[in-house]
Amino acid sequence: MSQSSPVSLRPHDVCVALQVVLTPRFSYRQLARSVGLSLGESHNSVKRLELARLFMSHQDMVNMPALLEFLVYGVPYVFPGALGPESQGVPTAHSGPVLSEIVPGMDSVVWPSVEGGARGLSLTPLCRQAPLMAQSNQVLYRWLTVVDALRIGRARDRKVARDVLHDEIESTVGHH
Repeated sequence: MSQSSPVSLRPHDVCVALQVVLTPRFSYRQLARSVGLSLGESHNSVKRLELARLFMSHQDMVNMPALLEFLVYGVPYVFPGALGPESQGVPTAHSGPVLSEIVPGMDSVVWPSVEGGARGLSLTPLCRQAPLMAQSNQVLYRWLTVVDALRIGRARDRKVARDVLHDEIESTVGHH
C-alpha cells in the first residue's frame, strides 16, 4: 500500500490497539490470545494500525495522542453502535463497570452472550470475543465498555466517557 492509499480499519483493530497499550512489549501470539484473533489477523491488525498512524513500528508502540483522538472523535463515526432488541449478555457502555455509577438512570446495554448475567438492549461489540473479556481480560473489557459509550452515548455521556478513558489509559501508560 502506498502512503496515500486509504486505510480500512476493522472494528477489532480498536481492541488490538487497546491491548497493545496494555502490553507494550507484545508478541503476536500473546496479542492474538488476548483479543481472540488468529495470529495472522493480529499481525494484519497491527499493520493496519500502523498505516493509520495509530501504531509506530519504529518505536514499537501505540501513538497515544492519535489513538485517544481516534477513539473519541473517529470510532463513533467509523464504527457507530446501534442498539438492538433486549437480550441476555455482558454489560457495556454506560452499563459497564466503569460508567454504571457515573452515568445512572439509563436503559441497560449488553453485548449479547449466554455468558452474561445481565439483560438490556443489545449492542454488537467491536470484537467478537469482547463478552469473554469480562472474565479473561478485565482492563481491556473496561476500556471497550467506555469506547462503547463513545459509540452510542449522548453528548454529556460521551464527555464523561472521554475523560474516564483518557484518565484510565494515561494512568496505565504511566505505569509502563
